[in-house]
This record gives sequence, structure tokens and C-alpha cells, in this order.
Amino acid sequence: MRDLFITGLIFSLLPFVFRRPWLGILLWSWLGYMNPHRLAWGFAYNMPFSMIVGAVTILAFMASREKKDMPWTREIFVLLLLTGWMLFTTFFAFYPALAWLEWNKVWKIMLMVLLTTLIINERYKLHWLMWVIVLSFGFYGVKGGIFTIINGGVYRVQGPTGTFIAGNNEMALALVMTVPLIRYLHLQEPRKWVKIGLATAMVLTGVAAIGSQSRGGMLAMAAMGLFLWVKSRNKIVTGFYMAIAVAVMASVMPQAWYDRMNTIKTYQEDQSAQGRINAWHTAFNVAKDRITGGGFDMFRPPTFRQYAPDPWNVHDVHSIYFEMMGEQGFIGFALFMLLGVLAWMRARQIIKRCKRDPEQKWAADLAAMIQVSLVGYATAGAFLGMSHFDLPYHLMIILVLAAKFSGALGKVAPAPAGVHGRGLPHPASRFGTENAGPRA
Repeated sequence: MRDLFITGLIFSLLPFVFRRPWLGILLWSWLGYMNPHRLAWGFAYNMPFSMIVGAVTILAFMASREKKDMPWTREIFVLLLLTGWMLFTTFFAFYPALAWLEWNKVWKIMLMVLLTTLIINERYKLHWLMWVIVLSFGFYGVKGGIFTIINGGVYRVQGPTGTFIAGNNEMALALVMTVPLIRYLHLQEPRKWVKIGLATAMVLTGVAAIGSQSRGGMLAMAAMGLFLWVKSRNKIVTGFYMAIAVAVMASVMPQAWYDRMNTIKTYQEDQSAQGRINAWHTAFNVAKDRITGGGFDMFRPPTFRQYAPDPWNVHDVHSIYFEMMGEQGFIGFALFMLLGVLAWMRARQIIKRCKRDPEQKWAADLAAMIQVSLVGYATAGAFLGMSHFDLPYHLMIILVLAAKFSGALGKVAPAPAGVHGRGLPHPASRFGTENAGPRA
């Protein structure tokens, strides 16, 4: 029954994608982030829904009369360079079959991320996209938070199998990145009952991230929480929500959780930590030896035999930085880091330009919360190999769109407050604006 429902829902939405291609971006994002088909157990589990939706979206967009205007910013150029470099290194990968298999996933992600800049061409569409991202991960955040509280934190919060967020560490990273995005929607929302729901979701998502029992997730929560408080426009309210999350955590988490977190201080005695450090040395040695790195999925026993300080301690790299360095060499690593720096600079530009403008304050809020989300990614990613996770790339592109719609790019004037798309309201009329009245 679940398979029939999910399949019927997705295929019933495809005709709407033909009429409005931007709905295809929303549907693709929902499939990519929530992976609803992975919650089924029958034929829908392995159906290529994302590929189908992506193909329909591209065809619909190419056939539409909408203006195809790509904002050629520095972030777009670097993202294209990074994607091209990853293709180039795949030709010289240690394990070609595995590398091309991974490349087949990566290029599709990058294509849809880039298409977002073309298809999401109005602010209200961007606002809907943010809702889809938040609801997709928020589903697991709310569910996982309740699960953690009911079970006293004994069991780990994990995601659906066969997805980016399947493991507890991966789920922790996604949830940490989601908390500030929920806060952004909370700031824009004028309806009290929705604000209460978003605040509750924010607390439960934080509890779920802790309930994953990921040590990297714990460090990311601490870094993200501190930065969230610093960036918040209402530090009292933000501090209140954070205090609730900490109180819930302290009251439900078992002693085993505290013991696990305390191993961070004694990483020298932890075999898992030592295995990661050995893999990091391996990545550095490969990048030093080969300009193209080892290619996708290079962390295999033969690689360790040749490049690791301890050739018999084979371990996953568990770091976005060393994963990119080992697989793509120093050039790929430099492009990856440059993309993050440029995104941070873009967010600062938006905040500076828009924070004092009541009509464009939404963009400053969004930029600030994406900065907080990227802090969570940068911290948790230091201990987790998710350098190809689509969410951070999507958020970097969303910053470009926020700059475009707010006028911060200096080329595109922001749309008037009353302008909205056909059939769906602009956020200014329904989802909340800076003039919607007092907010927390």
C-alpha cells in the first residue's frame, strides 16, 4: 500500500511539472532529501524516481517560454570548475569501475543544483524550496526527537537505508544543518500556530541530532548552536529554545551516551579515531603523489598498502576535507574550499546590503541562517566523509538566488512586494514578510 501511495503521488504530480518546471525542482529536492520511496518495502524502493523527475523537469524547462537567465557569479564558475575537475580525475582513478559509478551520482546532483539557479526565478519559488528542504529533513528531526525522548536515548537515530543520511553520523550532520533553516522559516512566519510548530520542530530536531549518538554531530551541534545564537536577531528567544533542547537532552540521555561523548577527549586510545587519522595521512600522501588524486572511492586496502603510515589499518576517511583531498588531489581540494569561502563572502554581502532594509531583511535572515548551517557542515564534516552531499551545494546556490532577488547582486532589481506567480502566492502575501507584524 505504501509503495502504491508514493508511486501514485509522484506520477500524479508530473503533469504539474510540465506546466511549471519549478515544481520539478521542489519534487526532486523532496525525493533527494527525504527519500520517501526508501520508506517503502516493495517495488517503489528501488524505482529511479529522482531520474524520472529530473528528466521531466529538464524537458519541461527547455520547452517552456520562461527566460533562461543564468546568474554567472563566481560561485557558479567555481562549482562548474570543480565538477569538471572531478570528471577529469575520474579518468585517472585508482578504481575506474567504482569511480565512474560514483561520478554517475555526482554529476546528476551538480546538474540539478545548477538548474535550480535557472528555474527558481522568483522569490516565492525560493521560499517554497526552503519549505521543501526543511520539511524533508524536519520529518526525520521531529520523528527522531520523539523517538529519542520515548526511548531515553538508548537507540541511535538513523535514516533510511541506501541514502546519504542512512547512518547515525550522516543523519546527525543533516539534522544539524536543518536547525538554522527551520529558524529562518520561523523568523518569516506571521501565523502564530505555525511559528509554534516550527519552534517545536527546531527543538526536536536538535534532540534527534544528539540522539544519533554521533560524536562529530555533538561537536557540530555545539559549534552550530553557538553561531546560531550569535547570528540570531532575538538572542533571548533563541537562547530559550536552545535551553529547552539542552534540558531535554540532559534528562533523557543515558550514561552510555555520556561515556561515548567523553571518548572525544581520549581519541589517542580510540581505535576508530586512530583509523581515521591513518586514513587522513593516506589522503594527504595520495594527493602529494598524484595531481589528480586517487579518484572517487579510492579508500580501499591496496591504497592503504601503498600510502598509509599503518598499511594494515584500513578505515573510511570520515572527513569531507581529506576525502576531497585524497580523491581529487590538492586542486580539487582547493576548489572545494574556495567554493565555501565564496559562499561565506556572498552571505556577508547579502547581510550587509539587506539587514537594514525592511523589505529585504528576509534575505539577510536567510544568508545568516545558511552561514550557521554551513558552520554545522564544516564542523561535522571534519569527521564525516560527505563531500558530495547535495545540501551544502544547494545552499550555496540559494545564496546566489537570495542575492539576485534582493538586489544584492547589483544587476537584478528585487521584485515589487505585490508581484507573485500564477496560481501561487508570493511569500509576502501568505508566508510572512518583514512587515507582517512583531516576531520572536
